[in-house]
Amino acid sequence: MNTQVVSEHAAVRRRSARAWMIGTLGPATMLGGVAWAFLQPYRITLLHPHGQGFWWLAIEAPILVVLAGIAFAFLIAPGVIEDLEAEEDGR
Repeated sequence: MNTQVVSEHAAVRRRSARAWMIGTLGPATMLGGVAWAFLQPYRITLLHPHGQGFWWLAIEAPILVVLAGIAFAFLIAPGVIEDLEAEEDGR
């Protein structure tokens, strides 16, 4: 088999709608956390610490949402997408 044909076939291959949706969940969650931080800036005490301790400053809901989106996008979604593509290929 010619490698050029294989590489052209791999480049043309598109993801399914389910795989695309799984891939967009992480970035959408991150965007939601950033939007939440902008819509409710008083929730982020990093802007006005007023004697708060480290955990009060580090553990904020919008920051945790962004971190959850990052973790999903880089740790969970690639494996789920790989499993979906393997199922679609019939492996």
